[in-house]
Amino acid sequence: MEQGRIREPPLLFVSPIHCEKEVDFRFLFAYHFPPVTQNLEEQGAGYKSNTTEETMALNEALLPEFDQEMANTRKSLERVPDDKFDWKPHTKSMTVRQLTTHLALFPDWMAVTLQKPSFDYAPLDGKGYNPPAMNSRKDLLETFDRDVAKVRDVLKKATDAELMESWSLLAGGKTIFSMPRIAVLRGMVMNHMIHHRAQLGVYLRLNDIPVPAIYGPSADEQS
Repeated sequence: MEQGRIREPPLLFVSPIHCEKEVDFRFLFAYHFPPVTQNLEEQGAGYKSNTTEETMALNEALLPEFDQEMANTRKSLERVPDDKFDWKPHTKSMTVRQLTTHLALFPDWMAVTLQKPSFDYAPLDGKGYNPPAMNSRKDLLETFDRDVAKVRDVLKKATDAELMESWSLLAGGKTIFSMPRIAVLRGMVMNHMIHHRAQLGVYLRLNDIPVPAIYGPSADEQS
C-alpha cells in the first residue's frame, strides 16, 4: 500500500440470513471495483480507518442465499398436485408441467455454469437441448433435490477466480450473452428462478391451492 494513502472501506451488505461475517456488496453485481484512495492528510489529524483487509469469499457469500432460495423453491414445488400438470391460466401461458419443469431444472443450469465455460442450447452440429419429461410432483422433487445437492458441492469448492471468469450462453454458435459466472448464477439463474417461482404462486392461488410462505406469511399461512 502506498504510504500515506488508504483504501476506502468497501460497501458492505449484511444478509438477512444469519451470517457471522459481513458480505462484500460488490459480489451482488459481480463487478470488481478498483480501490479508491485518498490522502490521509485530507482527513486531518486523528483520522482512523475502519477498513479491514479480510473479506468473504464469493462462494461463501452466495451460499446462504442459495440455501434460502432453493428451500423456498422446493416449498413451492411441494404444493403442485399431479392432476394439474396440463392446466394453464391463459392460452399464451406455460402449463403447470412446463413451468414446474423449468423451475426444477434451475439447479442443473447452475451446475453447467460452474463446470463449463459456455452452453449452446441449439448447436449446429448436434441435437438441441430438450428438458427431461416431468409427469408428477415426485419427478420434480427428485430432480430438484439431486441437482441442488450436486451444485451446492461444486459451489462450495469454487474459487473467486473461477467465479469471476466469463461464461457464455450460445445458440447455434452465436453468443447470446457473456458475463462473469457469479453474475450468471445470481442474475440469469437464481433471480430468474425466483421470477418463475412467483408465477407458480399465482398458478397455485388460481387453483385454490395454499400458497407457501416465502419471505413472510402468505394469506394461507397467517395465524
